[in-house]
Amino acid sequence: MYRLSPSFWLPALFLPLTAQAENATYQADPLVVTGSRYQASGWQLPFSVNRIDAEQATQGKPGVNLSEALGSVPGLVVQNRQNYAQDLQISSRGFGARSAFGIRGIKLLADGVPLSNPDGQGQAATFDLDTLERIEVLRGPFASVYGSNSGGVIQLFSRDGEGAPKVALDTSQAAYGTSRTRVSAEGGNDRAGFIINRSHFETDGYRDHSGAILDKTFAKLTLYPDDLSKLSLSFSELDQNDTQDPQGLTWDQVQTDRRSAAPSALAFNTRKTVDHRQLALNYERSFAVGTWQSTLYSGTRRVIQYQSIPKAVQENSDKHSGGVIDFERRFHGIGNRWIQSFDLGSSLLTVTTGLDYDYSRDDRQGYENFVGDTLGVKGDLRRDERNEVTSLSPYVQAAWQLGKLEIQAGLRYNHVEFDVDDNFILSSACLNPQTENCDDSGSATYREWTPTLGASYALLPNLNIYASWGKGLETPTLNELSYSGPGNSFGFDLKPATSEQFEIGLKARLAEATNLQVALFQIDTDDELVVASAQGGRNSFQNAAQTRRRGVELALESRLSDTLRANLAYTEIDATYSKDFTSNGRLIAEGNHLPGIPARTLYGELAWQPLDWFSTAVEGLYRSQLYVEDSNTAKTAPSYSLFNWQARFEQKAGALTFNQVLRIDNLLDREYIGSVIVGDGNGRYYEPGPERAWYVGAGVQYQFD
Repeated sequence: MYRLSPSFWLPALFLPLTAQAENATYQADPLVVTGSRYQASGWQLPFSVNRIDAEQATQGKPGVNLSEALGSVPGLVVQNRQNYAQDLQISSRGFGARSAFGIRGIKLLADGVPLSNPDGQGQAATFDLDTLERIEVLRGPFASVYGSNSGGVIQLFSRDGEGAPKVALDTSQAAYGTSRTRVSAEGGNDRAGFIINRSHFETDGYRDHSGAILDKTFAKLTLYPDDLSKLSLSFSELDQNDTQDPQGLTWDQVQTDRRSAAPSALAFNTRKTVDHRQLALNYERSFAVGTWQSTLYSGTRRVIQYQSIPKAVQENSDKHSGGVIDFERRFHGIGNRWIQSFDLGSSLLTVTTGLDYDYSRDDRQGYENFVGDTLGVKGDLRRDERNEVTSLSPYVQAAWQLGKLEIQAGLRYNHVEFDVDDNFILSSACLNPQTENCDDSGSATYREWTPTLGASYALLPNLNIYASWGKGLETPTLNELSYSGPGNSFGFDLKPATSEQFEIGLKARLAEATNLQVALFQIDTDDELVVASAQGGRNSFQNAAQTRRRGVELALESRLSDTLRANLAYTEIDATYSKDFTSNGRLIAEGNHLPGIPARTLYGELAWQPLDWFSTAVEGLYRSQLYVEDSNTAKTAPSYSLFNWQARFEQKAGALTFNQVLRIDNLLDREYIGSVIVGDGNGRYYEPGPERAWYVGAGVQYQFD
């Protein structure tokens, strides 16, 4: 049950709106493309979409994690694990909350290129915030227009090089042995533009055994062959060597020493190395009748990860794949779309047709993480296979504008195929698949149509109401399939989770510089994918019966004066299992809460810039308690409130621009759990967040004539 009663307070929002004049004028709304795929005002679209510009996302912030930029978006829960070996955990209206590492269930895109694998597993660390132009976040039914595993969409856009050439150098120091250095160059004219950025980040980490070194490179060349076309070529690289993994802690360990690492992490020297490289090409050309857009990308990713799986567990099972993950991934894809508008006299119809193709191939090995009595080293081979994931999805979308009414509809066909070729077979006869290492080769294919439909109507010049509906598909990821079959074999019998989503909402201007968005939603999911067991260093998954998520989101943006700006985001969600099911021999009762999803989150920011050369801001975050496993009996991660403060200074001297930043996170020095590991079989659910932490930075930019 909601603690807030939307039926009580929602009508009250109309009162100040109806009091405003019909002919009031407002600032232009920022344009977005996410959801509709063509430039449109987010004000008119019949779904929840937010735009965060670079200034709000990065100014006065370290520029390391995507979590820094997304606090003002309702419906999103961003948990910083303080563990660069496992990346951020991000969920959208509950999608992605169970992810044990990285981001899953949410489509990540950068300049139209997927940062998510075709199976839905993604990594946010590969994007460079230094080159950011804007972020667009889509939630609700229309997220499914981006294919399977799109419970939400986070799309990042890098800026094009423009203006006179300039070079910049920034450096920063922060608590816990953290430092960062960045060098960049950019510029452009009406024929071409370029941007090059290189950054080096290192930290000892808040917790023991959580040190990391990240080197990122981003380069982009933009060409304008003529007035009707644009071509962009970009390259990105991430080098992340021997990043330490402190793992989660039990509640007793948190109380004893919240900065400690799990003993097994120290014993096995758990760590991860990532080398990621990607090349992408975007082409757009306008014709008299429409616009053609094409995206082509290709890349490689190499990962070596040392886990803490006990030696005895591996020795006692011929089927165990070892405690060292070693794979090389090659991936590529192409997306093509045609956007055409039809003037129907009193209305305008815009139709988009497209085809997305994504492919990845992993050459994957597993090794024992010991040699004799020496732990944390690569031992004997225990796994050798080829994994392929292919996604092919044609789609069509239509937007029909009829005066005050706008109707949007979409239909997408999702085809996701997994193929496994097992080259490590110890039991050719395979008399007992539960215990013998047999041939685990096989394939699984998931197919589903996902329709969407929505409409918005302008009740007043300053008030739009809307409603939308859609169906979604969430396939298991490759890692979820890997150990979910008999005897930890591939779980090719896992079903995809299918959902039906409803959303109603309003978008309003309470004043010339104040925007309000309110959304109420319900998501019913069949065959929800949940953690079945987490033992011996391996998570296996199963399909639960049904789940229901109902909630309300509120976002308020206001420029209170020429110098003062405020943002507020509130989310309340009731996420429960709507049918009983059995997991790992336990009955999970109807009404139990889905783990990893807070019932309430609140974010607020107040920014003040009284002078051209000085700005300051304070932000606050509240998050309610988190359940950590399906039975809801383990200790919950307690609720917490945090406050952060930052100040920025800038000076100009001819062609030089200097800047300095001072920032304090967790201003009141609160102890809190930053993120949780859902369903951990060892009870190590908790990843503590850092205490009060300082950050200072300085930079200089030189602009050529």
